[in-house]
Amino acid sequence: MNRASEVSPSTLSVELTDGGIEIEYLDGRQVFYHGVPSKTSESHRTTPGTDVHVLVTDRDGTEGILVYLNDRKTDGEILEESGVGRVLLADGESTTVFPGVAVSRDGFAFEIDADVETVDGRVFVFEESEMTERRYEIVA
Repeated sequence: MNRASEVSPSTLSVELTDGGIEIEYLDGRQVFYHGVPSKTSESHRTTPGTDVHVLVTDRDGTEGILVYLNDRKTDGEILEESGVGRVLLADGESTTVFPGVAVSRDGFAFEIDADVETVDGRVFVFEESEMTERRYEIVA
């Protein structure tokens, strides 16, 4: 039985390109989120039932932290080795994933709120399912 637990994120290398966002994990593997993120103002509510990842970068977009929300499939050891964090929330719960970035769960959806002045960087939200990928940047 896989009992998921929360995992603290590490700082990862990030590259913002014209085609998307590339993140290099601590173990050397890379992930590429394809496409230019749509802009959303101060908060974003996710589509219920999607896998949700939150990336908070520095001002230059060269490094940041990546957090998976309610991911129960990825082994904790793999997350620790890769540097990706995991936050687990019950319905109605909320937490701060980074100073200025709060996440709350409402049923099967998440609300991500960003105080971009506090963050002093950029906040991205990635939603994935078997059928679709969506990318958003939370801006002022």
